[in-house]
Amino acid sequence: MRRLPIVALVLATLLLGGPPAAHAAAHAAPATADAAAALATIRTPGTAWGVDPATGRQTVTVDDTVTGADLAALRTTAARAGAALRHEPGRLRILIAAGQAVYGSSGGRCSLGANVRSGSTYYFVTAGHCTTTAATWYSDAAHSTAIGSRVGSSFPTNDYGLMRYTGRIAHPSAVYTHPGLLTVYGAGNAYVGQAVCRSGATTGVRCGLVTALNQTVNYAQGSVSGLIRTNICAEPGDSGGPLYVAATGTIIGILSGGSGNCTSGGTTYYQPITEVLAAYGLTIP
Repeated sequence: MRRLPIVALVLATLLLGGPPAAHAAAHAAPATADAAAALATIRTPGTAWGVDPATGRQTVTVDDTVTGADLAALRTTAARAGAALRHEPGRLRILIAAGQAVYGSSGGRCSLGANVRSGSTYYFVTAGHCTTTAATWYSDAAHSTAIGSRVGSSFPTNDYGLMRYTGRIAHPSAVYTHPGLLTVYGAGNAYVGQAVCRSGATTGVRCGLVTALNQTVNYAQGSVSGLIRTNICAEPGDSGGPLYVAATGTIIGILSGGSGNCTSGGTTYYQPITEVLAAYGLTIP
């Protein structure tokens, strides 16, 4: 079975340039809002940008596909914005492959992000780059058990989709922890340094820290903004799975994309769950 494109960006840290110290005072960095406005014009696939919490500075990241004139133009834009430019090896791409697998009628596979509801009507959310590919979703690769139909999808700009349950399959407010279930009591917001875990159909449960907020990633299909960044690895098929706080049973995001693999490690980006709930008037549980 074909596994479609999580967003995969293989990352390693390498600064490219930056103004000499002697010129720093004469060329002070623009105000944060001005810098963000300048960086928001970037649409080059294979790039991401946002504030690095460790330095407080806007940072533009480029992957291996950004070369030649595109790279030169990005250097100019970054310099104009007073932003750092960083190369992280690998390629930014979309890969579809609450932890358990769901299968689209088009043949793609994702991970369920969270079970949600509006009154007595129940839904599940997953990544928008998943739901744009299929209107009907199943619990098995053979497509013998239909579980839901698409009622909303937003990608790019955002990365979330909503499916209404149509089958009789049980849908507890819980994260599948490979094996076992962790009860989910509600939704929350992320903060830098927060200890979090994610669950995905391919690599199970992996844990780490939130490393940045409000990140923008440029995919070939368009840009997605307002993402949570973590130092947790992911692989194809984990897309859409939940980012959560195990100690409190709180979901804070769903996986949009990630870097590297779970052998060498990587970086992952998440759509904040509170934005999804607000967009559709939903609650957890």
